[in-house]
Amino acid sequence: MMADGILDTVRRDVAAFRARCGIAPALAVILVGDDPASHVYVSRKLKASKRVGIASIERHLPSETTQDALLAEIDALNIDPSVHGILVQLPLPRHIDAAVVLDRICPSKDVDGFHPVNVGRLSTGTQGLIPCTPLGCLLLLESVVQDFCGLKAVVIGKSNIVGKPVALLLLERECTVTVTHINTRDLPSIVSIADIVIVAAGSPGLVRGGWVKPGAIVIDIGINKVVDKDGRSMIVGDAVTSELEHAAAVTPVPGGVGPMTIACLLSNTLRAANMMTAGRSPDAQGAQPIPRAG
Repeated sequence: MMADGILDTVRRDVAAFRARCGIAPALAVILVGDDPASHVYVSRKLKASKRVGIASIERHLPSETTQDALLAEIDALNIDPSVHGILVQLPLPRHIDAAVVLDRICPSKDVDGFHPVNVGRLSTGTQGLIPCTPLGCLLLLESVVQDFCGLKAVVIGKSNIVGKPVALLLLERECTVTVTHINTRDLPSIVSIADIVIVAAGSPGLVRGGWVKPGAIVIDIGINKVVDKDGRSMIVGDAVTSELEHAAAVTPVPGGVGPMTIACLLSNTLRAANMMTAGRSPDAQGAQPIPRAG
């Protein structure tokens, strides 16, 4: 699995960082409330952190935590020199404005890549910290695509977390990118000309085999819980995998993009630690090319 290879590299580089700096890179994860799925995601991230030698700091706050109290928690982590990455697990309780919270994280510690400073760097083809899921998608594509130049890519979904940033990454690779959404007309015909299809719509079984041309690559980011005809709960993606035998490559759900997201999160944490120890400020991260696989 490609994610395992990235984690092995991160573990090696973390060991080198500790030997050089005398400390471990540290990731702080804030979880507000008791959403069961969020607990699972946080547990996986903390387990992976331990695997690669990154120190983890968990802040589990009750669901009634006020927005001001959460912001104060972030402020404390922002100024703590021993903390290199900060992640606030989404979703947050309804009374908390997620945009305000994410904007409060110091850009150089924003290992999720959601801060406007990092979004701006991505949009200009340089980068601070890249959103983890889009970066994981790009690395998966780079494992099977030799030359992106001129390829037609269709992104289904325009979220700030996945759709928009992955489109920007593909543009940086010289793809011709079409971003679609719920109001896009004649979606099947648009998808049918794509060399690369990235679907992040949150709609189980949206992309059918007849939509996808032979030899195309499908990256399925959908995570949907459904109940089958026998009443069993199962996780499925946004594409009907059983109808995509003619595709060149299809990511499985679960087990495809998800592990890559966690691997890229820890890679971002190490990168943030290296930036901090090199003395770079949040406003002077430097214009650097978006990293490529390998």
